[in-house]
Amino acid sequence: MVTACNLKNEIDSNFYCRKLKFKCIQENKIVQFKTSKGDFEVKLFGKDNPVTVSNFLENIDNNIYVNQKFYKIINYPQIRFIHGGVNPENQFYIERNQILNKKISSIPLEIKFKEEINPRYNYQIKNPIEIENLIKTFENGSIAMVKSGNNKSSSTEFFFVTNKIPELDGRYSIFGQITQGLDVLKKINKEDYIKAVQISN
Repeated sequence: MVTACNLKNEIDSNFYCRKLKFKCIQENKIVQFKTSKGDFEVKLFGKDNPVTVSNFLENIDNNIYVNQKFYKIINYPQIRFIHGGVNPENQFYIERNQILNKKISSIPLEIKFKEEINPRYNYQIKNPIEIENLIKTFENGSIAMVKSGNNKSSSTEFFFVTNKIPELDGRYSIFGQITQGLDVLKKINKEDYIKAVQISN
């Protein structure tokens, strides 16, 4: 049964795609990260996170991630955060935006619940009961967009995690997971960089 809340979210998905000027991709996709350490494969959750995935795929089409460094590595005893992408305030992105006629530095936070047909937007989860109903949580090899304010995601910056990290669940748009080559991700250091990201299907 489609509730008023679900109908609103369905409108929101298409609304944000139109607002951000890209086609909503509502199917899962596979992309290949080609890096200086080797290659790995990522499944993108277009069915559950159409706005975030559509934004990411547009970035790939526009070659935003070509020859971009993994600019920040955070190491803890049991987990690593590997940050990549482009800071929307740097000169490279400003110049590229002028070429593409785009001026967005953030996209809505997009989170999906198990019992709901469509994602919720601009809504950060804090209630533990709600967290139990999330369709995606941080697992080994998850990729999420970096936050841009409380209820927004960066339009270009992302990060990978190497282990489960429930403390972050419901606070970030998790939009994919590594399916092959996790060992490559775990070897990446700050001097490494993305050669290219390519869409496989």
